[in-house]
Amino acid sequence: MDNSKVIVKETENLGKGLFAIEDIKKDEIIADWTNGISYEAESTNKLPNQLPKNIRDHAIQYEEHKWMDTEGIGRYSNHSCSPNCGFKGKFHLVAMRDIKKGEHLTWDYEMTEDSDWRLECKCGNSNCRKIIGAYQNMPEIIRKKYKGYISDWLIEKYK
Repeated sequence: MDNSKVIVKETENLGKGLFAIEDIKKDEIIADWTNGISYEAESTNKLPNQLPKNIRDHAIQYEEHKWMDTEGIGRYSNHSCSPNCGFKGKFHLVAMRDIKKGEHLTWDYEMTEDSDWRLECKCGNSNCRKIIGAYQNMPEIIRKKYKGYISDWLIEKYK
């Protein structure tokens, strides 16, 4: 169930991204991976990485050694170290605050990932962490800020 208030379009420097075409309320679902395609691997390096799918860089982790890809708009959601979206449960990308029409929708990839995958961040925010990857690397102050918007599987793992 992808949100009809969201479109995929080119960004200035991050490729395709998600943008609000109408105002979106806090906790409204943006994208849903629930009925996606599941992959199991010992590490992200073992996930398929051929174009056009590029599973390694588009699937979300939902358990140890398990990732879910979607055919929906979620594949085009970009990372930011100052996101306006986060995760509820394991598969729902939601708005962390009210979002205005025209805003670029982003989330922090460490909200779902806890593997060997890494990304050189290009978000450009003043609080950019430069390298994004595993939840275990997320500073505690950021974890507190994101409370309620981190994948359930990571909350359970790090109790």
